[in-house]
Amino acid sequence: MTALPFEVLRRWPDLESPELVAVDAADRLLLSELEHEVRSDPSLLESGLVVIGDNFGAITLGASADLGFRSVRVHQDARSGELALENNSDLTGVTGFTQHGLEPALVKGARIVAVRLPRSLDQLDQWSALIAAYAADDVLVFAGGRIKHMTLGMNDVMKQYFEKVTASLAVQKSRVLRARGPIAEAGVTDLAFWPKSKRYDMLDMTIYAQGGVFAGINLDIGTRELLSVLDQTPADAARIIDFGCGTAVLATAIARLRPKATVIASDQSAAAVASAQATIDANHLADRVTVVRDDALASQPDASADLILFNPPFHSGAAVHSDTSMRLFEDAARVLKPGGELWVVANRHLGYQAHLERMVGPTREIARTPKFTVTASTAASKDS
Repeated sequence: MTALPFEVLRRWPDLESPELVAVDAADRLLLSELEHEVRSDPSLLESGLVVIGDNFGAITLGASADLGFRSVRVHQDARSGELALENNSDLTGVTGFTQHGLEPALVKGARIVAVRLPRSLDQLDQWSALIAAYAADDVLVFAGGRIKHMTLGMNDVMKQYFEKVTASLAVQKSRVLRARGPIAEAGVTDLAFWPKSKRYDMLDMTIYAQGGVFAGINLDIGTRELLSVLDQTPADAARIIDFGCGTAVLATAIARLRPKATVIASDQSAAAVASAQATIDANHLADRVTVVRDDALASQPDASADLILFNPPFHSGAAVHSDTSMRLFEDAARVLKPGGELWVVANRHLGYQAHLERMVGPTREIARTPKFTVTASTAASKDS
């Protein structure tokens, strides 16, 4: 075993900034908990580790390099997280992990599982149910996070699927929930309810959502504002992207509104992509809309889109940062054809219009409410 050089780990391709870190106290606390457990029972090293929700790879790589786990199965919802793990593996030379979807094979027979607690209780519910249903009867679960992002509701969620859930002492403003005694029947029963769905008669649309996808089965209010002006988008747009598609509400609506267009629903979240595909299938648009999982729009060619619809995030993981949307605006500008349009709905206080003017092109206001603005930015010539 060699000590992992945590100081060299990066967030890339996610947002990087001096105040944003690739490894935090919650990662270190989880590794400390794992170390204590494997010292008590070295046989756990042979059975391997499952890691769910590792932000940038610190837990996965630390478990291999510092603790001696011979195999690590890992699931990360964000595509940027997967890429960061791969990049950090290259930087450190630490390997021995395999990446998995949120599926039984991820946790099958696992005796020890490390979880970075997600922001969403629904996502924690789905993860906990999967572990309880398919992990070993003697599985130990260590679920850690920053105290400021933790709630008592997390304990309640995990108690539905484990006989015993206890909390560690706080260390550097972080804490770990320890769970044991999986209730397999409860896990199997709960998994049958995912994805959840909801019918919206006013839209003639059924929305499907996995745990953790933004807004879930609800209709986000920003998306509502963009839907209300969707008929003002260019009628001749032939290639349209729903960027950060979530449950694919906008992709579904624009595909119906522009039946001759090719539509792409793109998101970096595995939960969102699964939700979007279920929504597209339920609304009988699988032959019209392609769902892709991507870091920003990395897989989309330059100057290839006529119209991009975007309800941008303003946080990177749990961190709120003003530059989060800037990288995404830049990628949208790259993908737009000259004269193509980026339609953005955003909270008014964020003041994106000047940034859009600079990064994309001339920007006009389409709609304004007390909370939101909808703008349309026209891409300048790539030579200008």
